[in-house]
Amino acid sequence: MKKIVLLFVCLVSSATYVSAQLYVSNNSYVFNKGALLFARGNLELNGANSFLYLRNEAQFLQGSTGSSTNRGLGRLSVFQEGTSNAFAYNYWCSPVGNASAGSGNENFGVSMLGTPTSITATTPATLSAATYNGSAAAGSLTIATYWIWRFLSSNNYSQWVQSAATTNIAPGEGFTMKGVSGTDATNPGESVANNPGNRQRYDFRGKPNDGTIVINVANGASTLTGNPYPSAIDLNLFLNDPANSSIDGTALFWEHDKTVNSHNIVDYRGGYGVYNGTTSVYTPATFYTYDLGGNQGSVFSSPNNVYQRRFSPIGQGFMVRGVSNGSAIMRNTHRVFVKEGAANFSQFERLSNEANSAGVAGFGNIPNVAGIDYTQLSAEPTPHFTVNTSLGGNAVRQVALCFLPNALDGVDRADSKSPDATTNLPMDMYLVLENEPYVHATTAFDISKRIDVGFKCNAATTFTMMVKDIVNFDMAEDIFLYDAETGLYHDIKNQPYAFTLQPGVINNRYQITFTDQALSNGEFNGGRLDILQNNQEQLLVISNPTQYELSEVSLYDMLGKNVFTKKGLGSQNQYEFATGSLAEGIYIARIKTIEGHSLSKKVVIERVR
Repeated sequence: MKKIVLLFVCLVSSATYVSAQLYVSNNSYVFNKGALLFARGNLELNGANSFLYLRNEAQFLQGSTGSSTNRGLGRLSVFQEGTSNAFAYNYWCSPVGNASAGSGNENFGVSMLGTPTSITATTPATLSAATYNGSAAAGSLTIATYWIWRFLSSNNYSQWVQSAATTNIAPGEGFTMKGVSGTDATNPGESVANNPGNRQRYDFRGKPNDGTIVINVANGASTLTGNPYPSAIDLNLFLNDPANSSIDGTALFWEHDKTVNSHNIVDYRGGYGVYNGTTSVYTPATFYTYDLGGNQGSVFSSPNNVYQRRFSPIGQGFMVRGVSNGSAIMRNTHRVFVKEGAANFSQFERLSNEANSAGVAGFGNIPNVAGIDYTQLSAEPTPHFTVNTSLGGNAVRQVALCFLPNALDGVDRADSKSPDATTNLPMDMYLVLENEPYVHATTAFDISKRIDVGFKCNAATTFTMMVKDIVNFDMAEDIFLYDAETGLYHDIKNQPYAFTLQPGVINNRYQITFTDQALSNGEFNGGRLDILQNNQEQLLVISNPTQYELSEVSLYDMLGKNVFTKKGLGSQNQYEFATGSLAEGIYIARIKTIEGHSLSKKVVIERVR
């Protein structure tokens, strides 16, 4: 076999640009090591022995518009690594399809996967329906085809569609595939072996996907899709494409607890991380258990994996959510040349010990089809902070509050609904927008802004809240959780705040604020209304010398539990309430007037000995 000579090419910054179509004759190949290969037109891999090899994170971009006209019996070969755990899923989207003489993108099946044995040679994967466990060994790969599934415009677990070994995965459709056990020390010229024990390399071989790819979506349903090209994509360009108004501007990434060595769904622990295409902010998954019907059960854990998602690498799958019946469009103009790595804002979800922090100085020069000058775009993160809430000590829900100067109040594409919004979770925390649960909310900053926070639990649950990270945000000195029932402001920027809620859904009691308005109540209080604890007499005393008409007085413990409430108090000079039966400790007493004013104060109840 000979290496084809490319005519009309120029080498610029380790990138090869072909002025029109790229043609590779039979018994010839093009080899690209670690660089960009760009063709303005189509690709024809003419014969069954025509190849285009992408190695060491090389990528192939095309600049054509409309539907693909790639053709030929030859194949593009590109590597990608997934999990090496036989019990854990990756979500994939193939960059290639079946190779035929006909023109256009074609369906994919896992029969097009292999394990590389040299820089150009591969051994086709063994496809097994007889085992649930995929495996790797020296120069060989077995895929358990039972775990190949699609999720198409659906909203419950029973609607997963099994593909197994069938070549019926359309371009742009994502699919699940579990990893493998074992190792494979074969190194086909890459930086690491095929499977050193923490990742498994797959050789995708087929006709490369190109051009406009249509992904059907439905209102209120999710669809598993992903990056369908043999190059990276700018996920923000896809999510914010004006033609993609049928999706909500958010991508969901499956995360799975890889310590669970079981194929039984009741043992699964996993959830969806959330990426917003307007703010580029990602919040990690909260892991839940599942019952036999695929319904989420008890909270298990939160590994707080943080991935850089802006530039989706080759093969990465993710969910999108429909807000109307229609379609989402992938285009060549979404394609970029970005190699994997956290510093490049591009990570494939797998068990990885790679650092997850990204530099923020700037993107640098990013070759792309759309003609965007990324050097003129800021890589500074959207100003935001994240809040972690412990759910009964079992797991953590993270939410993000983002700030953009032109953001509107209410729901838009800069907000991301909770991935668990439609599930009957046993406990959760979320931001409340238009009475719906969200994990990302974006607004224009105002020191007086108040953001509603909701909680749900099916049994008495202790929630503990604290700000996790403050990113590129210095507009507020303080961050509080306001409790409308007690009237108290709790500092969650500098210390955790724990409180216990009884079973139910609580959407109108708590708010995140940036000022403690109780500190500015002087014109109401002015020393004329006071709350005292007389431990000698074991009495809570309300002093009301100016005879405000009081509507109620309440006492709460430090977990937020109501100890007592007295209503219709009138306008006496003084009130006394017995506290002798209460446990020693710190409590919150709150007074309300009929005009709607309130005063809260901490009191200490203790026995005088």
